[in-house]
Order: sequence, then C-alpha cells, then structure tokens
Amino acid sequence: MGLTNEQYNRIMREYEAIQDENLRELHRRKEEIDRLLPEYESIAQSSASLALQKLKARLEQGSVEPDTNFMDIASKKKALLRNAGFPETYLDPIYQCKDCQDTGYLVGRTTQDGQAFAKTKCHCFIKREIALLYENSNMDNSLLSSHFRDISYDYRDGEDLRHLKSAVMQAHSFVDSFETEYQNFYLMGTVGTGKSFLSGCIANALIEKGYSVMYFSSIGFFDLLSRYSFGQKNKEVLYNYCKNLYNYDLVIIDDLGTEMTNSFVSSQLFDFINERHLRQKSTLISSNLSFEELRDRYSDRIFSRITANYIICRLTGPDYRLISNGIR
Repeated sequence: MGLTNEQYNRIMREYEAIQDENLRELHRRKEEIDRLLPEYESIAQSSASLALQKLKARLEQGSVEPDTNFMDIASKKKALLRNAGFPETYLDPIYQCKDCQDTGYLVGRTTQDGQAFAKTKCHCFIKREIALLYENSNMDNSLLSSHFRDISYDYRDGEDLRHLKSAVMQAHSFVDSFETEYQNFYLMGTVGTGKSFLSGCIANALIEKGYSVMYFSSIGFFDLLSRYSFGQKNKEVLYNYCKNLYNYDLVIIDDLGTEMTNSFVSSQLFDFINERHLRQKSTLISSNLSFEELRDRYSDRIFSRITANYIICRLTGPDYRLISNGIR
C-alpha cells in the first residue's frame, strides 16, 4: 500500500506549490535585472535572434557546425551579472532539489534499445513519503524512538535472554522478508518484557522502507470500532478510516487483553484479523495473555487464527523497565 492516493496527491501538491513559488521568485528576479541592468535584456534578445537564425539554418541546410557566438553571449551575460554583484546563476531556473527539478521523480532515461526506464522516486520524495507515513502511524514518542540498534540485552540471562534473542532474530526476518512473504506476528509476555518496544522496532524499520503502518493500543482500537458502530457523529469520517485499516501494510494492536472484553470485541477482533488475512495484509499483536487466557477470553476461532497464521514469540522475565530504573 505505502501511501494512499490522498497522501500521494498531498505530496504532489507540495511539489506544485514549490514549483509555483520558484517561478514567482524567478519572475521577480528577471524584473529586478530588467530594472537595474537594461543592457542584459538586449544581450538576451540578441541571443534569441541568433538561436532563431540557427534553427532556420538547420532546417534549410541540415546540421550545422557549433557556433561559438552562443558561448560568447552566455559569457557576456554572466559577466554582466557578476560585475553588478549578482551570482552568475541568478536567472537560472530555481529548484529546491536539482536532482528531480522539484517533480519528485528522477529524470527518465532510455536504454540502448530505446526502452524507457521506469520512473524512480527521488530522494526528496522518499523523505516526504517517510515523514507522512510516520505522521499517520498513530505512534507516540516512545514507539517512534524504538529501534533495533537500541535493543539492550542487559539484565537478562538464561531462558529470558534466549527468548529475547530469538524474538529479535524473528523480528528482523519478518522485516527483511516483508515485501516477498506474507506473515503475521504475535508477541506474548508479561508486563515490561519488551513487547511494545520490539513492536516499535518493527514499525520503524518498515516505515523507513516505505510501508504504511498503523499502531493502536488495544483499548484505542476497540474504542474506534465501537464509535464507528454505535456513534452518530462523523460517521462518514470514521467509516473511511475504518475501511482503510484493512489496507495498511501493517496494523499493530498492542496489549490485547487490556480492553474490556465482550461479544462485540470478540466478533470485531475476529472479523478484523480474518479480513486482513484474506487480503494477505500483515498484523502484529502483542498481549500479556497466555494461550489459555487468549482462548478463554475470546473464542476458539480467534485462537485458531492466531496460532495457525502468526509467528509466535514469547518474551519472559520480570518487568525490566523497573529493573533498569533501579527498582527490584
């Protein structure tokens, strides 16, 4: 999915605004030079006249030898600007990004057999794309600062350390194969064992690759669905928002089991994970619940979907956030 059409159009409108602003600035500069250096315009006119003569000669006689007059005129124009205290490039086209000339895409080329290369996103477009994906990810600052490089193995040993290393390895594999292999991820463990942090690592790594990610706490997720189902205000906005949830490249539901569970929650959870499975869209769920609690609280259908279609990772140990803060 990456960007939605609306998000893509938003970026392209930014480029259009940049182009318009640059054209206005170039027009202002030309008026300034016309006012301060009237002789510059006469040189420019002679250059245009010479170009027209060359075009006629080319049409009438075929190819012609390069003429040094163009270089002489260009040198005079630069010298005139320079002597007046302006940069030689003062009247050149203005671009924020010279690589794509503020179009968002690198200038196309052709192969030797005449085939055009596919359009390639410029680095400036990718930067905007990633910023917009972050903006729409619904992640708070703690998740935005979660990265694989910052994972600490301190305060862990034995089975707890082995579980963490295994989960990190599988999380890396999940990210690396995301483009080619449909998978889901289920992180289980008690409070403070690193489930949310590892979820954030996965989310940030995928956003940096250009994938769309949406994060929810379990309470926030079901609150959204209940407002869509039962609320009357902003019905259309909520409908469009909920509909898009099926198309995000990755949806994260953090701390499943902290919400108040009832028949509505169970049915909505099953519909959601089942629909995303049918669409081959990845879902990441973290939970403090054991398998037995998961089955008892929700339904056999949900339990079956998760155990059959999700990579299961278990994190164990005490609350390491308390230990790292000196609380034992």
